[in-house]
Amino acid sequence: MPRMDAEQARRRFTAARVARLATVDPAGRPRLVPVVFAAYGPEALDGADATHGTDAPHGTGAPDGIPYGPDAPRGADAAPYGLVTAVDHKPKRTTRLARLADIEATPAVCLLVDSYDEDWDRLWWARADGTARIVPPDAPDPAVRARHTAALARLRDKYPQYRAAPPGGPVVDIAVHRWSGWRATPPPAAPPAGPPG
Repeated sequence: MPRMDAEQARRRFTAARVARLATVDPAGRPRLVPVVFAAYGPEALDGADATHGTDAPHGTGAPDGIPYGPDAPRGADAAPYGLVTAVDHKPKRTTRLARLADIEATPAVCLLVDSYDEDWDRLWWARADGTARIVPPDAPDPAVRARHTAALARLRDKYPQYRAAPPGGPVVDIAVHRWSGWRATPPPAAPPAGPPG
């Protein structure tokens, strides 16, 4: 029952349609909620235009124009991949969600995707651990507003529902520091290399 390496876990995770976001409330209690999300980073671009048609600036700390901001890690300490999710129009009591208050108090978060099958040889899960920040749509800083715009563009690319009704609330931008995963059976062995020439 092998663990996935970080790259396998990242690929499984980013291909999923829904994840569970875990935060910690100010009293130290865990909170779990399903979220839709989009990924960004070198591999997430898949050859598309880096800003996906937005006005987000290039060279601002992330490969697709979603900057981490001046207080974000740089160089070897920077997270090369990230995830974004948003407060959207689905029915809620308020747009001031508990998960946002949790992130303000404790920005460390974890997200999990998994696949269940009655054939237990097909089970797998993948996890992303990272640091979240809240990106409001009406921030006075143009770079923060650009990050919000770029995040929404990525979410619209992934979910057609958002093209007709884009999220109007804050974005949660997560710099992923660790990918991990597990699968019930090892991946198939690579075929042997043929004779040269």
